[in-house]
Amino acid sequence: MKNLLFYAGTVLIWGSTWLAIKFQLGAVDPMVSVAYRFSLASLVLLIYCRVRGVNMRFSGREHLFMALQGLFLFALNYWLFYLAGSHLPSGLVAVVFSSILVMNMVNGALFLGSALEARMVAGAALGLMGIGLVFWPELDSFDLSDQGMTGLLLCLGATLLASWGNILSARNQKKGLPVVQTNAYGMGYGALVMFLFSLLSGKSFGFEFSPTYIGSLLYLSVFGSIVAFGCYLSLIGRIGADRAAYATLVFPIVALYLSTVFESYRWSESGFIGIALILLGNVLILKRRSSPEKVPAEQRPGIEEVDRAARGAD
Repeated sequence: MKNLLFYAGTVLIWGSTWLAIKFQLGAVDPMVSVAYRFSLASLVLLIYCRVRGVNMRFSGREHLFMALQGLFLFALNYWLFYLAGSHLPSGLVAVVFSSILVMNMVNGALFLGSALEARMVAGAALGLMGIGLVFWPELDSFDLSDQGMTGLLLCLGATLLASWGNILSARNQKKGLPVVQTNAYGMGYGALVMFLFSLLSGKSFGFEFSPTYIGSLLYLSVFGSIVAFGCYLSLIGRIGADRAAYATLVFPIVALYLSTVFESYRWSESGFIGIALILLGNVLILKRRSSPEKVPAEQRPGIEEVDRAARGAD
């Protein structure tokens, strides 16, 4: 039941952040907006940890891996996504980002020794095909002009960084690092890097005091960062980075629904077929083995420790 709640929370919240991010672009530089977002999220989490009285003392090596997770998952990748959004339509960005599922499978096999199952690969292929059909009108009109190629490369780079962040999170949880404390420090380190890069590159530390910017910043910091990442990274520890990443194929559908309501998005026949393929892939990739007791223990390293860490963070 917890896995289902974590999965639903990730999909619903991240699906709604696409609209919120649109209100962050404009007067404030994207790099500075990312720094604001994760510094606020880190502050809230640190206060929460203080009130709960949880352990906040970790070794220098553990802080190093928290910082690496923050760099890839809470800093550089978001900055590149914001930049890509100025070159590509949001739907196409979602299509490219959905490739994180395949990247997580490959990176999980390379760095964590995770097994690649044919059922999961088939589910991933169906999901990617479905996302492509949902956003086919945008893909059909896409051309590799200088601006389009720049946006595509930025988006692919951001997705790769996010995948490395996912793998680092899985590694940290297997080493017993609790999700909440790791996120609190990781987001703080990520924000610090963004502030430092902004300072070195001469960015203006302006702030927009409009209700839309402040409201979207609060939503992205508390729900899009704290709640959604807590759900998602806990899910990584419980079911693996490859299965957890399937949420990235489903939350664009939530964004598409919101776009239908608020932006008058028009559905196409290919969109409906794409939704069906995504749901079918979802069933394949998340379905448990019929005989889990036969799964070799070495293919499930550290799961007991991860479950204890996740329960301790609740």
